[in-house]
Amino acid sequence: MTEKYREDIIASVKRDFATRAEARRPFETQWRLNMNFYMGNQYCTAIPTGEIADVERDYFWQEREVFNHISSLVETRQAKLNTVRPTLTVRPFSSDDADVKTAKASTKILNSACDKLGVDSLLTTGTMWSEICGTCFYHIGWDENAGIKLGDGVFEGDVCASVVSPFEIYPDSVFAQEMRDCRSVIRARAVDVDEIERIYGKTVEPETSDVIGLTSPAVGGGLIAADTLNKLSVRGAEHSAVLIERYTVPDAKMPDGELAVVANGVLLHYGPLPYINGADGRREIPFIKQVSVVNAGCFFGTSPVERSIPVQRAYNAVKNRKHEFMNRLAMGVMAVEDGSVDIDNLEQEGISPGKILVYRQGATPPRMVDMGSVPSSFDAEEARLLNEFRQISGVSEIMRSSEAIAANMSGTALQLLIEQDDTRLSLSAEYVRAAAREMARHIIRLYKQFGSDSRLSRTVGQNGRVELMRWSASDISSDDVVFATDNELLSTPAMRQNMMFELYKMGLLFDENGKMPDTAKRRFMDALGYGGWDGDIGLASAHISRAENENIKDKYAVNEFDDHGVHIDVHTKYLLTECPQGKKSERLKAHIKEHKLARALDEKTQGGMDGVEPLSRSDISEEK
Repeated sequence: MTEKYREDIIASVKRDFATRAEARRPFETQWRLNMNFYMGNQYCTAIPTGEIADVERDYFWQEREVFNHISSLVETRQAKLNTVRPTLTVRPFSSDDADVKTAKASTKILNSACDKLGVDSLLTTGTMWSEICGTCFYHIGWDENAGIKLGDGVFEGDVCASVVSPFEIYPDSVFAQEMRDCRSVIRARAVDVDEIERIYGKTVEPETSDVIGLTSPAVGGGLIAADTLNKLSVRGAEHSAVLIERYTVPDAKMPDGELAVVANGVLLHYGPLPYINGADGRREIPFIKQVSVVNAGCFFGTSPVERSIPVQRAYNAVKNRKHEFMNRLAMGVMAVEDGSVDIDNLEQEGISPGKILVYRQGATPPRMVDMGSVPSSFDAEEARLLNEFRQISGVSEIMRSSEAIAANMSGTALQLLIEQDDTRLSLSAEYVRAAAREMARHIIRLYKQFGSDSRLSRTVGQNGRVELMRWSASDISSDDVVFATDNELLSTPAMRQNMMFELYKMGLLFDENGKMPDTAKRRFMDALGYGGWDGDIGLASAHISRAENENIKDKYAVNEFDDHGVHIDVHTKYLLTECPQGKKSERLKAHIKEHKLARALDEKTQGGMDGVEPLSRSDISEEK
C-alpha cells in the first residue's frame, strides 16, 4: 500500500466520521437528556447548540424537588423484559438423517456458547440501554486469544460478545431503518493508547476529543450531572485516543467488504470484513441492533423516557407548587404596616407561640393574610399526570405496585388485566427476542468459520446430565436458528402451570387404563418447575434415556432388564418423527421386533406362573 493511498483512506475515514457525528448530534443530545432525567437531574433542558443546560430558579423560595417516576417506569419495564429469554434451537438444513444429527449437535454447541458468553447478562445490559436511549447494539466477534491454550502464546480462539452503547455507533444515514439498509457503519470510542498498541502493534499519540466514552449510565457507581455529560470527553484524555472503525458492506468493487481502523491519523488496519456472519456465507457488519420502540424511517429507536419527559416536568411543577401553597398555609403570610414593627426581628424569628409582638402606638397591628385552602385542581392535575405516565409508558398500576386495583376483583378479571399489561410490552419483547436470535446466528456462523480444529464443549444431555462433546466446524451444517418457545410475556409460567392443572383435571394426561404414564409424569413435573423430582418417579426416565441414547448412537441391543414397552414407544416415535434412512432404519425396525418378541416372551412366562402353559424359547425362535 502506497503512502498516498494510506493517507487517502485516513482522510476518508475522518471525513465520514465528522459528517456522521454532525448528522447524529440531535439524537445524542436527546440521549443525554434521557439519562439525566432517568438519574434524577430533571431541572435541565437542551439548548439549540446541542448542549444540556441547567434551568435556574425564578425565585429563591421556589421548591425544586424531583419526584422521579421515570426511573421506576424504566425499572418496571426492564424487569418485565428481563423475563424474555427465548429457547433457541437450530433447524436442520434438510430431513436427511445426517443433517438432523448435526442440527441437534449445533443446538448443544449454541447453548454451551451462550452460557459461556453470558448472553442473558448481555441482554439485560442491552435492554437497559434500549429503554433509556431507545437503541442498543451487540457486537459479536472472534477473539484469537480466548479458549484453550494450545502452545506458547497460541490459543484455539473463541467467540466474544459485548454490548455497544448508541453513543459509539455512527451509521452512514440516520434514515436507514435497519442495519442491513446501511452501506457502512462507524464505531468510534475512546481507547487507551497502550491497549491500541497491544492489539494493533502500532504507536498512537494521545488526543482530546468530544467523543463520549460511556459504557453504562452510571460511571463509578455515581450519577452523571448535566455539566458532566456536556464536558465528558475521552476518558483519561491524557492517555487515550479515539479509535474509529469503519465497516463497509461488500459490493462489486469490494466483494468481501472493507474494514478500516484509524486512530489519531494512524491507519491501524485495512482489509476485508473479517467475519462470514451473514446468511448464505456472506460477510456483514458485525453489529446487531435492538430498539425499545421503532422510530419510523429512522435508524435509532424511541425511548419511553423521551415520551415521559414532558409529563415528568409537569408533574414536578405541580407537586412543587402544591407544596409551596401548603407552606404558605402552614407558615402564613403576614401583612405589616410600614414602620410599625421591627421587620428584621420578625423576618428572623417569625411569630412563635407565646411571642410578645411590640408594634408602634397608633399603628395597625400586623395580621395574617387569609390564603384560603389548597385548590382541588392540584389534586386533579396530579392524578391526570399519573394516568398519562401509565398511558405513555405502557406500565400500569398493577405492574408498578403489584397490587390489584379493587380488593373484590375476581381472579379471572385480574388475570385478564395482567395479560393486557403484558401485551402492551410484547412489542418491545419481540425486539429482544429478535436480537437474541440474531446473536445466536452470528455465534453459529463464527464457529463454522473459525472452529476448524477439534473443540470440546460442556453440554447438558439427557435428564440433565453434563456431557463433554467433541466437535469441529464440519459438525455445523445449518445456521438457521429459530425459536423453540413463544413470547414469554404472552405465556407466563403461571399461565402454563394453570393450563397443566386444567389438562390434568380433564383427564387428558391419562392413558387408556386411566393412569398417568411415567413419561407424562416427568413432563408434568417439568412444566410445574419441579423437574429435579423426576428421579423419584421410577425407572421410566432411565429406560427412556437408554432408548434415546440407542437412537443417537445407532447401537441396538435387547437386555433382559429393559422395559420393552418404553423402548418400543421411544424407538417407534424416533422412527416416525426423525425418519432415519437406509440401513439405520432397517436395523431399528428389526430392533423393535426383537423388543416385541421379548415382551411377548415375558408375558407368556408370566402367564405360565399363573397356571397357563408358558411359551418356550424355541417357540419364540419359530415365531421370529
